[in-house]
Amino acid sequence: MRNNFYRIFFFLFAGTLLLTSGCKTEDANKSFPFKVEYFKDKTNNLTVNEIINQPFEEYKNTGLFNFGIENATIWLKLISTKEKTSNRDVIYIEQPRFQVHEMFDQKLVKTSLLKTSYKSYQNDQSIAFYLPDTIKKNEVLYLKLKANEAFITRISVIKESELDKKSSFKDIIFGIYTGVMLVMFVYNLFLFIIVRDRSYVFYVFHILFTWLTQITIQGYGLKYLWNTNSLINDYSVVIFSVIGLVFAVLFSMSFLSTKIFVPKIHRMVVIFTTIIPLNLILLILTNNYISFIVMQLFLIAGVIIALATSYYVYFKKRYRPAGFYLVAWSILLIGAILFILKDYGIIPYNSITIYLLQITSAIEVVLLSFALADKINYFKKENELAQVQALNASLENQRLIKEQNIVLERKVKERTEELENANEALNLTLNNLKSTQSQLVDAEKMAALGQLTSGIAHEINNPINFVTANVKPLQLDIDDLKDIIKKYEDIDFEKEIKPQIETIEAYKKQIDLSFINNEITSLLSGISEGAKRTAEIIRSLRNFSRVDETDMKAIDLNEGLLSTLVLIRNTIPDNVTLIKNLGNLPKVECMPGKINQVFMNLVSNAVQAIKSKEVQAEEEFLTIKSWYDNQQVFISIKDTGIGMTEEVRHRIFEPFFTTKDIGEGTGLGLSIVFSIIEKHKGHVEVISEPGKGTEFIIILQVNIL
Repeated sequence: MRNNFYRIFFFLFAGTLLLTSGCKTEDANKSFPFKVEYFKDKTNNLTVNEIINQPFEEYKNTGLFNFGIENATIWLKLISTKEKTSNRDVIYIEQPRFQVHEMFDQKLVKTSLLKTSYKSYQNDQSIAFYLPDTIKKNEVLYLKLKANEAFITRISVIKESELDKKSSFKDIIFGIYTGVMLVMFVYNLFLFIIVRDRSYVFYVFHILFTWLTQITIQGYGLKYLWNTNSLINDYSVVIFSVIGLVFAVLFSMSFLSTKIFVPKIHRMVVIFTTIIPLNLILLILTNNYISFIVMQLFLIAGVIIALATSYYVYFKKRYRPAGFYLVAWSILLIGAILFILKDYGIIPYNSITIYLLQITSAIEVVLLSFALADKINYFKKENELAQVQALNASLENQRLIKEQNIVLERKVKERTEELENANEALNLTLNNLKSTQSQLVDAEKMAALGQLTSGIAHEINNPINFVTANVKPLQLDIDDLKDIIKKYEDIDFEKEIKPQIETIEAYKKQIDLSFINNEITSLLSGISEGAKRTAEIIRSLRNFSRVDETDMKAIDLNEGLLSTLVLIRNTIPDNVTLIKNLGNLPKVECMPGKINQVFMNLVSNAVQAIKSKEVQAEEEFLTIKSWYDNQQVFISIKDTGIGMTEEVRHRIFEPFFTTKDIGEGTGLGLSIVFSIIEKHKGHVEVISEPGKGTEFIIILQVNIL
């Protein structure tokens, strides 16, 4: 697998290099009739009169100009190498992101300077200046250029008629690129609506800001979206690149499941993601050049982390979707490398290398879309494989049981035959005993089944009661909202509006609209939780034999406590005062449904214990507390019920042990509580005294990343 990837990477790089080398090179040297000298004005304040006395240096690579990232104005001194008659010739600059672009002419006498710039042509994707009709040998032109970010451009002398051809070709490439990005944007947005996988959200925004970065670099943002003097024109490349990188990192973490496969790298990437936006603050506090350099460093680090992570996940963890991801980022990396090599003249500067970043970024977007689709297929196959394995395991268990039954039956038969041969009377007695034993076992099973059925029916009835009990309050709250809407609809605009509005506001305060909104949310949550609890009760019977396959999630236990109290509030007697003292808890990795089931069982038992008191006080108390101490979360549920003896307290977690009458409980509630907390590597403490109540304290560990 690894060798195949290296071959693919080599062929992609070599093929792209051959393709770019095979295309016709657009050589600016042959058509550039000027000798070039340059001077860097780091003050950015020198005028053309002051420039002519500065020490210019000769620039060897005529036509292709690369001065890197520097906050300086570049003055180019163009010295004509021969006499030339211009026929609508122009100086063509292939860089739309120049903050300053001016051209000055000089006559043979140095003191006679034209201080006004020649007429320039700018279609927002490039810049062009008309040349004088006649240029003598050794005549000097001055170009004043200052870049927004990196100073990399190609300058050539062409006919004015070629400008529209170049612009049209660039528009075609831009249109194709935009079309690809738009299709991928809509396609992945549609998949997110269907699949609801957050990877698609991150990827959609990654596509959007990658496209915005490219159109900004190519000048189309200046042409269609904003003007030259706007702040967004100055900072757009850094802003869009930073935001795009953030979404690319978030997408990578989600798609590659770094939290599962590479937790150490995941923590490092989380820190990296929080640092990236600081570049926007740097952009405000310093200048565009420093933040542009920092942005490039972030991009390099992001690419290295992405490639290293996908390489490890694909080759070490055998996670197949990471292969598409690795190839996609490799192609983009190849395109970026070749694009940079073009700027330094190492590979040809032609119609392919100019648009390498757009081409490779479009290919990357398409491949990553394939990767997301392959991820769905991967998990689908994994699920199918798990189902097949579970089915095979079930069939194997059935086969083993049958074989064991056959062996047992054979041994019993052999033993029975031996006894029959020894004594017929004993054989008759044995047969009678077996018959009696079978009848007793069946009777015991029927009794246990009756108890279990009655308990389950009682337990299921509780969440159903929660649902039905919430319907009526929900209807009342909705009716109040309808009344408010009706009052707004009945406003007579021909009369004075203010008294009518004040009447409505008074009515809203009367019914406490804020409370109604919160109560509707709580009631809907209670209805949903009640339905879930019904299924959870059935699954709880299996908790003694195996662990349910439920995802661990980081949740706030206080929210689970509050939702549980909402569900059972109608079961709390009027003389019971509910005291809530919930502390500030960190989120705990657990199975939310199971933990909420623990809360439900303990609180329900506490209410039942209070109701079971023969003589109840005028005011009874149910106290719910939570606190955090020494990497542990504590949940206390305390009642003023009948309490327990020491003997009962030692047996309460035994399956089917109950102090209730037959039909009022199965004895599984606290056993299930103990099983769930044990699976979460926690424990339960019980403090009880007859006649004074009981306190259950749940203790769970907090996993710190």
